[in-house]
Amino acid sequence: MFSKLFSKFDYTGGIGQNTSRLVSRNSRRDRKENGLFFGSLLATIVAFYIILALPRQDVMIFLSEMESDAVNKLMSIIPVFYGMALFILFFLIYYASKLRMERRKHEFGVYLMMGMRRSRLFLMLLAEDFWNSVILLAVGLPVSLLLSELISLITARLVGIGIVGHQVSFSLPAMLWTAGGFFLVKFAAFLILSGKISRQEIDSLLAEMPKGEKKQLPAPLYAASLIAGIICLAIAYGMVNRGEAWLYIRQMGIAVMFGLIGTMAFFWGLRFPIGLLVKAGKHDRKLHVFHFRQVEETVIHRSGLLAVCSLLILAALCCFGSGVSIAGFYGRSEPHVLDYTFMYLESREEAAAARQKLADFGLDSRFSDLFEMKVGMFRSEKEPENALNMDSLLSALEEMQSSGAGNQSWGYLESRDSLWLIPQSSYNRLLAAAGMPELELAADEAAIYADSEFSLEERNQMLNRALETRPEAMMGGKVFYLTGPVQTINLVTDRSITLIFALIVPDKMFEYYTQGSYEIYLNGVLDKGAIEKGSLMSAISDMNKELNKTGLSYESYLQNMGRQLFYMVSASYITIYLAVIFLIIADTIIGVQFLMGQQNVNRRYRTLIRLGASYENLCGTARRQINWYFGIPTAVAACSSVFGVRALLTGLLSADAKENFLQMTMLSMVLILGLCVLEYSYIAAVKHYSDRYLLTLMEMEREE
Repeated sequence: MFSKLFSKFDYTGGIGQNTSRLVSRNSRRDRKENGLFFGSLLATIVAFYIILALPRQDVMIFLSEMESDAVNKLMSIIPVFYGMALFILFFLIYYASKLRMERRKHEFGVYLMMGMRRSRLFLMLLAEDFWNSVILLAVGLPVSLLLSELISLITARLVGIGIVGHQVSFSLPAMLWTAGGFFLVKFAAFLILSGKISRQEIDSLLAEMPKGEKKQLPAPLYAASLIAGIICLAIAYGMVNRGEAWLYIRQMGIAVMFGLIGTMAFFWGLRFPIGLLVKAGKHDRKLHVFHFRQVEETVIHRSGLLAVCSLLILAALCCFGSGVSIAGFYGRSEPHVLDYTFMYLESREEAAAARQKLADFGLDSRFSDLFEMKVGMFRSEKEPENALNMDSLLSALEEMQSSGAGNQSWGYLESRDSLWLIPQSSYNRLLAAAGMPELELAADEAAIYADSEFSLEERNQMLNRALETRPEAMMGGKVFYLTGPVQTINLVTDRSITLIFALIVPDKMFEYYTQGSYEIYLNGVLDKGAIEKGSLMSAISDMNKELNKTGLSYESYLQNMGRQLFYMVSASYITIYLAVIFLIIADTIIGVQFLMGQQNVNRRYRTLIRLGASYENLCGTARRQINWYFGIPTAVAACSSVFGVRALLTGLLSADAKENFLQMTMLSMVLILGLCVLEYSYIAAVKHYSDRYLLTLMEMEREE
């Protein structure tokens, strides 16, 4: 075979035409035999470009105008993630390429034996590696561009920028950094590996050196390691779930140390239960002992590798589950009612002056509604130490909780020295803008207002049931009655006013208890005709340019939207990116290791074939080995992710976000389950490659 190959081969010169054909043939064969590895590299290229092109996304361009400082900080972190991903990718490429070169050692030895110079061999391998990289980038970059453009269009649509406001998200710097970083890690790994190959003698390259068996230690030692690993993991997750690890860096370091040691010890100790399975299996099952001996040998030789891969899968599951759930919390859609609020006007005269200025610039006609929102504090010379008493309502809520209706905290309803009041007329204008029925109050009635950011659905339902009885309350020494339902619509466009609790009262009661001293906010709703011409975002952006000329102090819906979008983007883009990188690297290491390890023990499979094992039997045992080989690190990571996600949510969530802790945890578990389904698809691909390789072994070869 090789005589024909090298009959036209010039060993002493540079890479010529015949060498180019050999390079092309070897590259094509390499991609075919290691499709799983090259597919993973392709996905990595796509992930690199998308994260590096993030500044060109429509949503980030929009956010840079609203939240420039926060966006700049986020952009400054992206190179750190890029560098970390390149560092991890280097070890993936190095490890997978090392296994591939080990398989080709005999081929390299034949090349040298036939007269090829080592420098020529180096250039040939470099050309193969370069050509494979060019093909990967030639396929990966266009796919990256399409996906990035699709993501940009989807996010533009979701936030209301619209197709008209969309900008092409192509980023030349992102493309250059993606290609440059990929070539850099590939070339660095190649130099190290080629140096090791070039130093070996021909006889060592031609000789097949089987790996010696690792020394087995007593079984009780493995059992002790398994138990110690479980204990260390329990300590680590106990610390982070109780919040202790988040108090000090030292505590976090201790928790991480226990987690790493526990994982390593656990995987090292798995040799004990696997050994028991070998002995406890039914001897009438086909290839049972062979199957578990293969699994046992794999765990013995590569327990540290499996532990590292399990940690990477755990990191992927935690990043994906917690990140997306946090993004979902900040992306909760609240009723969009107001488009503008002109800030803090101290008197009716100032409110009238603001209206007049809008009219002077011809902007009042672009609003379908402009109304005043008044907010004032309770002021009374009588009993100032007890502004409000709602003991009847609290008693009704306590009775409901004692009957098992719920378990909520009602501290904000207790007697207080300060109390915010909202006039009925102002709130009714807000309800009218929202297209909701107006609030009807008697002269001795009041409604409860709770800001939507702090009001939980379960809490509001209990309050509404209690308010059905019109409980008696006392304010400033006078009796009045509370009525429902609880009102939650935001009073202004942004978070300038965040009232955890307030009372909506009749106008006369408002004037009496505020003593005529209150704050006025002028709310505006844009005319629908202006929005229908383009999009909400473009209409507000255009209006902002006009309002900046008036000198009025205002806040728009975009500012509130911008903050929510920033949290969504920072949580979802970054965490999903890290999850993809970690999962690709872990799965590729496991998959490539198994497939190449399977090829290294091909003589065992050939022996089974000679003894009468069918193709179906071989595929069955190989598939079971894959289930174990992938299943052990994935199952450990999935179980640990239950605690890991809770730990991340405990340490990262703000106080108000923790009110939705249970819902976010459940959402994270659903997302993790979905990621495990994706993991199953990858395992199916590995099984397909395994079946295809075993089919090639069914054709028996003569051994001289």
